[in-house]
Amino acid sequence: MSMTKIGVIGAGMMGSEIALVMALAGKHVRLTDRDQASLDRALKNLAGVLDKGIQRGFYKPEDKTRALGNIETTLDLGAYRDREAVVEAVFEDEAIKGETYRKLEPILPANCLITSNTSSIPITVLSSYWPAARRPRFLGTHFFSPVSRMGLVEVIPGLDTAEVTVKEAFALCTEAGKTPVRIKDVVGFAVNRLIHIFWIEAIRLVEEGVATPEDIDTACKLGMGLPVGPFRLMDGVTNNLTLDVQEILHKAYGDRFLPRPLMKQMVKAGYNGRKAGRGWYRYEKE
Repeated sequence: MSMTKIGVIGAGMMGSEIALVMALAGKHVRLTDRDQASLDRALKNLAGVLDKGIQRGFYKPEDKTRALGNIETTLDLGAYRDREAVVEAVFEDEAIKGETYRKLEPILPANCLITSNTSSIPITVLSSYWPAARRPRFLGTHFFSPVSRMGLVEVIPGLDTAEVTVKEAFALCTEAGKTPVRIKDVVGFAVNRLIHIFWIEAIRLVEEGVATPEDIDTACKLGMGLPVGPFRLMDGVTNNLTLDVQEILHKAYGDRFLPRPLMKQMVKAGYNGRKAGRGWYRYEKE
């Protein structure tokens, strides 16, 4: 049977848009974060996403009413006692995710499907924070940003994930309008290992004075058919998260994923991308 009661933990850019696509699919979604201001900001941002989508013909006005009506915000994790599936989308840090699981464990129903939106941490490692009885119902569902537009979800079973859990996760992603692909449980999974190698080399080109970020973005769009260049994309993902993931990949795979000095300088200076007003580009007037 189709799951209709969905919980999302974390109302940042990823979590809020995961809630949105579930709500657009007719699911009743409960969304939580650490404070009410974060939840209010998430709903405001989602309204903006929907408004832009209506202007561009992606959505209809009734989609906005239906989607926002299907999202309920709460600060009380106890409200997740009736959830059939829960997507964790908190900060990309093993300890923070583990603490989140510790709080959820006594609350969630025994058969609840639990997924992590981690982009790099192995699922079997994260499953260690759950008791053995929960692990068959836990796996990774790595959505891509912006979730409202990107069609892919990497579905990553852990060592103890039951096959029925994988099938249910595939069904849930498909119902949300996404295309799931099954990926082996390795650090960084598949797409991130490819894209970070690409990003690291793009930054190296800038360091060597081969081309500017603007010209590299133009070259990649016109010469490779990409919808957005690497530097615009890094600014959208945020440069601090990009650096965090590269450090995880570097630890796992060695120097091929060594973060570039320029990226470290950018993050140290607070130039984290669009949300910060400055990254590889300036956004004050946008």
